[in-house]
Amino acid sequence: MNTSPDMITIVMKMFAALGVVLGGLFVAFYLSRRVSKLQTAGNKETLIRVLANKFIGLKKNICVVEIPGALLILGITSKNITLLTKIEDDAILEKIRQDQSAQGTLSFSEHLNKITSRFKSYKNGQR
Repeated sequence: MNTSPDMITIVMKMFAALGVVLGGLFVAFYLSRRVSKLQTAGNKETLIRVLANKFIGLKKNICVVEIPGALLILGITSKNITLLTKIEDDAILEKIRQDQSAQGTLSFSEHLNKITSRFKSYKNGQR
């Protein structure tokens, strides 16, 4: 009489348990995505936009954030965020918005071409 469990039965139970766990994770992920989409569906345009972010040191950045009616210049470190200045002048705000729209956003391929052209010119001895 063989008292050891059948190997095929054990493997089938293991895969069934794995399928249940993965199925549960998939359902939880799907539901969380649906809930997050429902929460942000009414908010087509964000009220807070990050216009620029400049690295100035180890874990230190200066960030330009646009909120309705003003621009905030923030100093960001690993421990805190400090308001450096607040720009509320309409003329300056309009000029920054025009500069931002004139720059536009580059596509991934344009960024890649820009970076590789720097490496190619550096490799050829040109700077």
